[in-house]
Amino acid sequence: MAKVAPEGLITALDIGSSKVSAMIARKGDGGELIVLGTGQRESRGVKRGYIADMGATEAAVREAVEQAERIAGLNIENVWVGFSAGGLVSDVAEVEFELGGHRVEQGDIDALLQAGRNSIDPQGRMVLHAQPALYTLDGLTGVKKPLGLHADRLGVHIHVVAADGSPVRNLDLCVRSAHLEVKSIIASPVATGLACLSEEERELGVALVEMGAGITNVSLFAGGMLVGLCSLPMGAADITDDVASAFGTRRQQAERMKCFHGSANASPRDNHDMIPVVPISAEDGAGEGMQITKAQLIGVIRQRLEHQMGEIRKALQHLKFEGPVGRQVVLTGGGAELKGVADYAQQALGRSVRVGRPRGLTGLPEAHGGPAFATLAGLAFYAAADPIDLRSVAPAGQTVHRPSGIGIFRKLIQAARANY
Repeated sequence: MAKVAPEGLITALDIGSSKVSAMIARKGDGGELIVLGTGQRESRGVKRGYIADMGATEAAVREAVEQAERIAGLNIENVWVGFSAGGLVSDVAEVEFELGGHRVEQGDIDALLQAGRNSIDPQGRMVLHAQPALYTLDGLTGVKKPLGLHADRLGVHIHVVAADGSPVRNLDLCVRSAHLEVKSIIASPVATGLACLSEEERELGVALVEMGAGITNVSLFAGGMLVGLCSLPMGAADITDDVASAFGTRRQQAERMKCFHGSANASPRDNHDMIPVVPISAEDGAGEGMQITKAQLIGVIRQRLEHQMGEIRKALQHLKFEGPVGRQVVLTGGGAELKGVADYAQQALGRSVRVGRPRGLTGLPEAHGGPAFATLAGLAFYAAADPIDLRSVAPAGQTVHRPSGIGIFRKLIQAARANY
């Protein structure tokens, strides 16, 4: 019989367009995260990151969590949930007030954070995160610990992530319907960045591209925080649909062909390697299996990839990720598991590209160690850190300056470089 969950236990829940996955972990004596159990089920009620069928999604959530509970030998009551649907927006607001040359006391910092709450302007959206990132002293950006320093002006950059309210409420309701308490709903890029980007990468500037089944999130990190975000309604499932349509087979068979034989890069040998295709009519007892060359399969995959990389390139340009600082891109999500996709992306984007995998977890099963599970691991890291959130701070009236995203990104890059 499963035991009641002890204190300090973390349960992460990632509800995606292709799968629902759960992870139960606890903090070790040295602060490391130890995985106790994982669970996974096919996601049937989610389209492009949005809940489309409450009953089907609730059943998948319940089964994934129960599987993790069985492996861990524990019953859990609350979860940290990831949100990856389109409509996510990121902004950096700046709050500043006069100190008159005094030494920075804890009370000054507390008052500044209270003032920061007033700077949040969600514009009708629901705020998921409002976190203090870097402090400024007399205009100097990138100060992490201002306590004890003298300054005429003390400021703080506040990282705000907001989303459309209805999809977030639907997600919350779905999880609660599975008899689980929602500790917090975390924006997927925030969590994923913790799992597969190093602290130095987040400081110096990096683009994280999460290629999910139905959504691709392009996010920028600089100065240790997320500073820009763009959601694209496309993903790895579109490649699967193209394969199924091109060769007249079922989605399940097309996914299998993509995973086992597919690649983002072609070679001369691909014209000779043959792949069997099970037609849709085969399950009805009619129709004969056909064969295609591996080159034909890769041709269909590359055609869709070319379109997706073009949209990713436009997103990076829109976010002003260019010039000397716009060099490093990290691919993650289930779409990053396609063979050769990093090399293809490197050519298509003209930037250095690597595949991001979750790291820093003890006891993580090999099957859950790929880029498709980076968000799940990141949710556990976020829960373990449990950062300050200004949404719970009482408001106070202060002057608020709202710099443009472009300017703040460059300022943060300069600050990060100065620190090194």
